[in-house]
Amino acid sequence: MDIVSALRAFLRVAETGSFSAAAVDRGLTQPAVSRQVSALEAHLNTRLLHRTTSAMALTAEGERIIPMARKVVEAVDALGETACAEGATASGKVRLTLPAPLGLYVSDRLAGLLECHPGLSVELIFREEPSDLVGEGIDLEVRLGTVADSSLMCRRIGWTTAFLVAAPSYLEGRTVPETPNDLSAHECICYNRAGDGRSWSFSNGADEVVVRIAPRLIANNAVAVHRAALAGSGLAVLSHILACPDMETGRLVNVMPDYPPTRLPINVVYPSRRNMPLRVRTALDFLVDAVREDPLMASSSAS
Repeated sequence: MDIVSALRAFLRVAETGSFSAAAVDRGLTQPAVSRQVSALEAHLNTRLLHRTTSAMALTAEGERIIPMARKVVEAVDALGETACAEGATASGKVRLTLPAPLGLYVSDRLAGLLECHPGLSVELIFREEPSDLVGEGIDLEVRLGTVADSSLMCRRIGWTTAFLVAAPSYLEGRTVPETPNDLSAHECICYNRAGDGRSWSFSNGADEVVVRIAPRLIANNAVAVHRAALAGSGLAVLSHILACPDMETGRLVNVMPDYPPTRLPINVVYPSRRNMPLRVRTALDFLVDAVREDPLMASSSAS
């Protein structure tokens, strides 16, 4: 029996409360994880988990060994990283969730990461709302705005830049808005990223102005909002990743440039664990570098 692998499986089951979630995180089948935990119980000659067809719970013995199991796993990880610090390459799967615009930006740049680390694989999950990281086996998640969950590790890697845009076909024959107060006279396309999404926030460089909108079209994905804006359905707040190429060609117009949408911090969150696996740390470093390559995300200034 590989006792370290069995300890890793047990810890993930304990953390997630689920054999299936632990299996996803470990890249194994659920029966394989169950066998590892059973083998560990046989090796220690004690039951670590109570199992039923519908539930799972730690025994008192299982609770007691968790701190020691973590120390063993952390020591093995540290030993491996020390021995292979030079020339080490990441391997295994990283599950990464992020909003659609940034997901498109990242997917354009993944080839270099995968080429440098042949043993690494990345699962991109486009998601606008926060995930249950531990329960779903998510390694890293990009969140926009304030992160309220204090149980997660959080690292700010950049800032959003967005534009209020519309297609020329929508603006034709209409009075172009100049201030946020003018938006009530217009059709608005709502990007329901989190919450109800019916408020838009703008900044004139000194003050922040929040306006309520009454959208006739609501979508929980920025790509859908982008397509609706191109079709002339109304005004939309879009990430520069989506808006800039169409603004350069004239397919979209930057509306109300004196009041750009308020910028939000781009944060990466991950479960609070002392020793981050090399595969996850490699993906995190890649994300940081990718965001820093874009001047509109790298700086907090609105220049």
